[in-house]
Amino acid sequence: MWKIYGMLTFVMVMWGLNLPMLKYLLGFVGPVTMTSVRIFTAGIIVFLILTALRIVRMPRRAEWKYIIPGMLLNVVGHHYFLNNGLTMTSGTNAGLILGTGPFLTAVFSSILIRVFPKVQWLGVFLGLAGVSSVVLADGGLSGISRGDVYVFLSILVQVLSFLIVAKAAATLDPRLLTAYMLILGGSTLFVISLAAEPGGFAAFGSVPPKFWLIFALSAVFGTAVSHMLYNYSVGKAGPTKAAIFMNLNTVVALAGSALFLGELITLRHLLGLLLIITGVLLGSGAAEDMWKKRRGRVRIEGRG
Repeated sequence: MWKIYGMLTFVMVMWGLNLPMLKYLLGFVGPVTMTSVRIFTAGIIVFLILTALRIVRMPRRAEWKYIIPGMLLNVVGHHYFLNNGLTMTSGTNAGLILGTGPFLTAVFSSILIRVFPKVQWLGVFLGLAGVSSVVLADGGLSGISRGDVYVFLSILVQVLSFLIVAKAAATLDPRLLTAYMLILGGSTLFVISLAAEPGGFAAFGSVPPKFWLIFALSAVFGTAVSHMLYNYSVGKAGPTKAAIFMNLNTVVALAGSALFLGELITLRHLLGLLLIITGVLLGSGAAEDMWKKRRGRVRIEGRG
């Protein structure tokens, strides 16, 4: 299991750094156009890796019921909302909003099994309070930008996709699932970009050399390798345990936005981060598990 935890830690660092990279890329090319090319490129990279590992095969008919909805949620929905959202909100706001992923995963997982303890509802409340302390601070409900809403929708649809990935892992290697979702999702986003951003591909002709370096890092590590490893980890550890690591994603995203984008991290952001992390520990059941294990050790030591 430590191998899986190591993978998840690597993925969260990559995803956290990917946020300011995306913010930079979107300064040159439209969000849907840039995303479609980046995602399709990532899909090709994953297929090349899996071909080298000799685990590529055509999906069975029954497996397409996971690939199609997984692609629409995990790739098309998530990246469409995230990249459009980043053009309308700050990297720090986006990083904190993405931090709601762990307890959203716990909520949906618990709803499916119809078990949701009161302490987890407390975690949900604290997590939402953490996000609200940031996005509502500039003028209440009227201060919420469309970008903030889009980023929240991006993590919401991604969390739903993780439940599909966990189901698909029973018969289909999650890494191969990732490859098909990226190729099909990138193609779908390309079609959307033709309608949403006509002529958008012309912008690639005037980008600086630095753009292509950041684009390559984002496509290879931020998307291809990271999505492949995360979906593999979800298949092994389950969506709830894997989602707990998203806290690290939030921390790295905040640090990256400050270092690379020059955005200011305020006390309000740190308070929101603290509330989100507390909410995740309670909402995911991690705090309860740690408490039970500690009580168990105390009882054993008491008997000894």
